[in-house]
Amino acid sequence: MFQSILLQTVTNTVVATNQVVDTAKNAMSGIPAAALPKQDSLSLMDLIIKGGPIMIPMGILSVLTIYFFIERFITIKKAGKLEHNFMNSIKDYVHNGNLDAAKTLCRSSVSPVARMVEKGIKRIGKPLKEIEEAMEGVGKLEINRMEKNLSVLSLIGRIGPIFGFIGTIAGVIKIFYDISLTDNISIGVISSGLYQKMITSASGLVIGLLAFVGYFILNSMLDKTINKMETASVEFMDMLQEPGK
Repeated sequence: MFQSILLQTVTNTVVATNQVVDTAKNAMSGIPAAALPKQDSLSLMDLIIKGGPIMIPMGILSVLTIYFFIERFITIKKAGKLEHNFMNSIKDYVHNGNLDAAKTLCRSSVSPVARMVEKGIKRIGKPLKEIEEAMEGVGKLEINRMEKNLSVLSLIGRIGPIFGFIGTIAGVIKIFYDISLTDNISIGVISSGLYQKMITSASGLVIGLLAFVGYFILNSMLDKTINKMETASVEFMDMLQEPGK
């Protein structure tokens, strides 16, 4: 008897539940699509705004990273260009005693190698040690020009994540402040601080990564250019010591 009553109760409950579900489906089908709630989407600008005031200096750092990378990339790439037969032409001019033509060829090139070799040509006739030191002096000046502003990228690569960490701390402070005002730990209350915390952390890491990669690429290009300068210097000094000179 008890089992029959229990079975009847369960059956009535299931039927009632199905009726409620069917009623809800019918009601929803009668609602136009425009009236249904839509999921909001965040644009890039919305995310930046939610990051808070700390995004202003981080935005400046990102602009500086892009600017200095492009500017140094163009400068170092231009400095690394050198005519394939440049040193052979210099060798021919010097051996033929046509130093003016050799100097003119050097001045027509924008490469630091050409400026360094030109300095050596101007010192021909003096002791080899003095010629070598003069060329090394010009080489150091050219390297310093190419290294200009590379330290800025290195600095940004280090302080970018630090700014992100500062934003993270500010986001945590905001979360606790909002909780203290509302005495409520709901997602709606803490979401603003969470947005700031996560956005600033991600932005700081991205800026630091871009600056580090840019610094590494530029240093690799600079090393190749320096190697060309050292090779040209050795070739020039060997040329001066050849018996045919």
